[in-house]
Amino acid sequence: MYFSPPGCFRRVVGAWERFDAPTLTPRFRIAGPALAAGPRPADKRQHYKGSKPLPLSAGCRRLSAGFTLLELLVVLGVIALLSGIVLGVGRHAAESGKTARARAELAALSAALESYKLAWGDYPRTNLPDRLLQALIGRRGPDDQAANGPCLIEPARFSTAASHDPFSDPAAVLLDPWEQPYRYAFKSPTPWSNPSFVLWSAGPDGKDTTTLLSGGFPDAAAPGNADNLYANQP
Repeated sequence: MYFSPPGCFRRVVGAWERFDAPTLTPRFRIAGPALAAGPRPADKRQHYKGSKPLPLSAGCRRLSAGFTLLELLVVLGVIALLSGIVLGVGRHAAESGKTARARAELAALSAALESYKLAWGDYPRTNLPDRLLQALIGRRGPDDQAANGPCLIEPARFSTAASHDPFSDPAAVLLDPWEQPYRYAFKSPTPWSNPSFVLWSAGPDGKDTTTLLSGGFPDAAAPGNADNLYANQP
């Protein structure tokens, strides 16, 4: 006996057979009013291929064209500004390091001069940088006479002009971090009422007024002395 299912069941089964059961994808292209009105995929590709390209917007044109001249100038200006800042900071750090080194060397020389006074009864009476160094290594007495005393500094810790050895070259002088001789004066010239010596560096500019005030006192207000570094502050 043949059983004919209701019409609604046949329509459901028929619709189910049009799909691939595992994936539920249609086995055919349903033509509807919306799809039928437009071109098929192949036709669509042909349609875009043969059509005129849409004009680019201003932003797209700028990106496709690369940087403009103004933008390049702005970038170069920023790079130059940052480079200047970095170089300025590095230069300032280098000068600060030299200043700290000069102060440390002045303190070491000042301590050596105090030891010299204890050994000889007075400071070296000279205003010549080479005689100062000869006195500190024990080769000269307070009156600049030849002597054979103790060496009160470590010459290797200091810089000398042309790296000369003060023990073999009496003309060797001590240099500050800016490659200038350390200045020194005591009871020269006379009269001298200053109870101590005057020992200083000309500072970063390498310039100073070596003429002392009456009595052997440094003139910190003189032109060129603004950045001088003194072992004993005036």
